[in-house]
Amino acid sequence: MGSRADLRHHRPYTLEEAYEVADAIERGDVANLREELGDLLLQVVFHARMAEEQGRFDFGDVVDAITRKLIRRHPHVFGDARDLSSDEVKALWGRVKADEKRERAEARRAAGLPAAEAATGALAGVPLACRR
Repeated sequence: MGSRADLRHHRPYTLEEAYEVADAIERGDVANLREELGDLLLQVVFHARMAEEQGRFDFGDVVDAITRKLIRRHPHVFGDARDLSSDEVKALWGRVKADEKRERAEARRAAGLPAAEAATGALAGVPLACRR
């Protein structure tokens, strides 16, 4: 396990586990959902471990990233925007998501990567209904 290709090699297994989570939810099978969420979490841990071996990031970085994202996307829960109406929360969510998308596009441009790849590359072959 030492190359970027290892992450790509395991992509189908990660997608399969995500589909199995979605299937368990669709069927209302809570016992199976519990099992499939564990399988999906294993994929997260596994990918983080491969990335750690490559010197890219580790599981702690994944946890830190999702923590920062939750705080950034939910200022009505974690920040100063606690008195917002439902419509104001939705509008704020839209602005935060737009800012994140712009920042990702700028980072991709700075890295010399095409912006369109960010929107389509990771989701190639994934049905549109599963993208949200």
